[in-house]
Amino acid sequence: MAKFVLVHGAFQGGWVYARVARLLREAGHEVYTPTLTGLGERSHLAHQAINLDTHIQDIVSVFRHEEISDAILCGHSYGGMVITGVAGEIGERIRTLFYIDAYAPADGQSLLDITGAETALAFLEQARQSGGMIPPIPAEIFNVNKEDAPRVDAMSVAQPLATFVQGVRTGVESNSVANRTYVFATANGGDWFVSTHSRLKGHPKWKMHTIECGHSIMLDRPHELTSLLLQEATW
Repeated sequence: MAKFVLVHGAFQGGWVYARVARLLREAGHEVYTPTLTGLGERSHLAHQAINLDTHIQDIVSVFRHEEISDAILCGHSYGGMVITGVAGEIGERIRTLFYIDAYAPADGQSLLDITGAETALAFLEQARQSGGMIPPIPAEIFNVNKEDAPRVDAMSVAQPLATFVQGVRTGVESNSVANRTYVFATANGGDWFVSTHSRLKGHPKWKMHTIECGHSIMLDRPHELTSLLLQEATW
């Protein structure tokens, strides 16, 4: 039995992993789908002071209170920032870092550093108009499948700007986790993760996969994603 900790992306919550979590549990594995502070069913806790460190500590606390070790830690989109930070703190408890169309920052990088000046300025302006919060990005922009897009839009909530501004202290190449896997969505609606994918492909420490779908792979292709996750359980 393997242990999976699935970290969602910006604006969403643990709910986005329901299908994949069910498939992994049916295969006999232990699965955790925590929701980050201020998002999902914890949106009543939202405030502008929540930053990347808050979300890193959310997941570190799950590991400590659930006594998790030898885990496959997965992060989708912004969740890649979170799991990178977690690995910098408790890398000895992690078997594999698994990035699902996600950011994989270097030492000191923030999400805004990676997205570039134009996107960063747009986020900053949105937050200025919304009291330090960034409104959810419509599902259509990320090519979420038509059946799920309305629900994604209904369930998504604003993201604190500070989570995008703060950088990780320890980047992905500086932590102690030996196994790293990256899954790239080929139709994710933009060039959000192209630079990350280009940087990592061909790197001897990384296993790379592509899936032809929109950004929310866990919704568009849950069985394909689960199959890749199950491969990690055999390492």
